[in-house]
Amino acid sequence: MVLILKYAIFSTFEKGVQAIFNILLTFPLADVQGELAALGAAGLWAIASVVYGRLGASIPPLQLNLCKGVVAIALLLFTIAITGQFFPHISLQSLSLLILSGMVGIGLGDTAFFATINTLGARQALLMETLAPPITAILALAFLNETLNSRAWCGILLTIIGVGFVVTERTSQTVISRKSFYKGILFGLLAAIAAAIAAVLSRAAFAQSDINPLWAALIRLVGGVLILIIWGVFSPSQERWQLQRLQSTPILTGILFAAFCGTYLGIWLQQIALKLTAAGIASTLLQTSPVLIIPIAIYLGEKVTWRAIAGVCVAIIGVGFLFYLR
Repeated sequence: MVLILKYAIFSTFEKGVQAIFNILLTFPLADVQGELAALGAAGLWAIASVVYGRLGASIPPLQLNLCKGVVAIALLLFTIAITGQFFPHISLQSLSLLILSGMVGIGLGDTAFFATINTLGARQALLMETLAPPITAILALAFLNETLNSRAWCGILLTIIGVGFVVTERTSQTVISRKSFYKGILFGLLAAIAAAIAAVLSRAAFAQSDINPLWAALIRLVGGVLILIIWGVFSPSQERWQLQRLQSTPILTGILFAAFCGTYLGIWLQQIALKLTAAGIASTLLQTSPVLIIPIAIYLGEKVTWRAIAGVCVAIIGVGFLFYLR
């Protein structure tokens, strides 16, 4: 009886994963698959960020990042096995770009992002991530000699103003020291810079190969977990690894849920978006998480002021100016 039950559960999960896979890759609105994938990823990241914010009170950022990466890798491997997708033919250069993208964006960037959540909160941390597209444009200007017109610079300015408008807000719920505030801003900037570099590397890999987004997500996660393991082994701090905390059922459940939504499905959808639509459009839609998290924050009883809403809207408009009006 137990074996029959296990088989039924496995069969149901297998059919569910296959259905999700088919929907993502054969959605009838072919012209907007990338856009829908980007919005889906942004929504999942908003949900996962709230969960990570709760987990951050018990687990250090490095360990939390490693745990969610390992869970997501296991889920992706299981999905690949079910769908029967063998390792793709990919050049060494594209493979290296994806691994490096994972090391920078997932390994370093996500760890800094979790640290930002711990200090500033989930809403502010997500908003800081909207700085990634402007930073991408500035990096391209500095290293690739790409030119920016006046409307692009206007977009960069609007994004910075919107972010600054929100993160400098002080409410009755704000209990944070000046030192912690600046520490959170620094972590947020590091996370945004890492995300910008990772996006460029990932897009470059797609331009040189026809790799499936599912495999691209897995390769990036492997790169991220690899750098986290190296970081943890050589870290002088013994407080980074608190394995006893993982024995708590609520914490373990939270990690599994957030990793499934934010990392497994989120990164999969992100790679689909980067593959199927222009990098600028994908980057803009992927940065709508600060907007999508506002209803969640209100539902959880968090005070959301009109200043916060206005700042988020200004930042998103700035990102739109940067890419849509070039």
